[in-house]
Amino acid sequence: MSSTEFDLVVLGTGPSGGTVARQIAERGQRVAIVDAREFGGVCALRGCNPKKVYVNAGAVVDQVRRAQGSLLSQGEASIDWSQLHQFKRQFTQPVLDSSEDKYRDAGIATYHGAAEFLSPSRLRIEDAELQAKRVLIATGAKPVPLGIDGEQHILHSDDFLGLSELPERILFIGGGYVSMEFAHVVARCGRTVAVVQNDSRILTGFDADMVESLTRYSREQGIRFHLDASVTAVERQDGGGLRAVLSDGQSIATDMVIHGAGRVPNIDKLNLDAGEVEFGKQGVAVDQYLRSVSNPRVYATGDCADSDVPRLTPVANEEARAVVVNLAADEPHAVADYGVVPSVAFTTPSIASIGLSEAEARKQCDKLRVHADDMSSWGSVRKTGGTVAAYKILIDGNTDRILGAHLLGPAAEETINLFALAMKHDLTAADIKSTLFVFPTFASDVRQML
Repeated sequence: MSSTEFDLVVLGTGPSGGTVARQIAERGQRVAIVDAREFGGVCALRGCNPKKVYVNAGAVVDQVRRAQGSLLSQGEASIDWSQLHQFKRQFTQPVLDSSEDKYRDAGIATYHGAAEFLSPSRLRIEDAELQAKRVLIATGAKPVPLGIDGEQHILHSDDFLGLSELPERILFIGGGYVSMEFAHVVARCGRTVAVVQNDSRILTGFDADMVESLTRYSREQGIRFHLDASVTAVERQDGGGLRAVLSDGQSIATDMVIHGAGRVPNIDKLNLDAGEVEFGKQGVAVDQYLRSVSNPRVYATGDCADSDVPRLTPVANEEARAVVVNLAADEPHAVADYGVVPSVAFTTPSIASIGLSEAEARKQCDKLRVHADDMSSWGSVRKTGGTVAAYKILIDGNTDRILGAHLLGPAAEETINLFALAMKHDLTAADIKSTLFVFPTFASDVRQML
């Protein structure tokens, strides 16, 4: 086998691509991995992990401010953006420094550059041509093109996480989790924040009642919402700054515009037609084994696979597990076991969800029990200085099984995992209530919710 012939070529160095490359190489197969950007992927370098550093900083400042006058003496609590930016690099720089070397140490050939199919089994990466028995497409997603005037003035989430200085005024396009998480951080920095959302509410994937409470609290923190509106143009002002023109006729003066209005599979430059790889707007068309429906040599995972599941890192990791099994087998047989997938927006406080919405549960269950209440007076919340917290648990009255859980408040991003565990293993509400949790903790609150 020549130096350009491989058993597997992996496109993308994120969590799923990296996992598959390493585990297939461990089985003695010849593997190459390719990335058009720095090795490490979005989650480690430009997404989940660095984002959480910023979110945690905002949450710490928020909690200190709420504790002043009751738990702490009065004093300034503020974020030093420059220091925060440097602190974030402690998490991203080691990935940049070591990722490629780790692949090479594992015997994996590394290539930098944009990949494109030349045929169903051949790819080009810059000046190199690779022959592949199998290909994994794990190239992730990228911001959806907005197609508006002045789009060149708009930055993306990658750019936000790379800012060494924070301007005084920031406008976010879109009211999804990316915009809302960043908006809460910026608000804790004392900056002017606006969110433009082309819907009547933000965070449309979360429970409406939880979102209403979060929206109200967000406004109290200084975040301004422009709902049922979209940005139609962004203009550079002669005196400095930008002006965002909205579909409702308003215009907003700002220093920076951040695109948080959704992402699309990053596959448009792969020349998939030449690879005989069927695809659509939602990504590469795959079967139950995550194999291309049109080219059996090709698999796809994560954000670029057209699978009916949330596009989250844990999902990509589970898909990687299944693909490793299938690539190592004579015939594919492993399917990803998604179970139920929890979702979280790391706002302050966080909002979390798993399972069915209330509307979906009412359609599917003829004896639905809805346990819902405000938790702002609960001791676990008050001890943190929290003022906003709520829950809604949906239970099948016929089986006592949990159909859905929706949380807002301190540690919602942790507590939702207990519901994920219960739903994955088909535990009843009675099973959970009979479990002894450490008290007082947020986990022990779950018994009271049921």
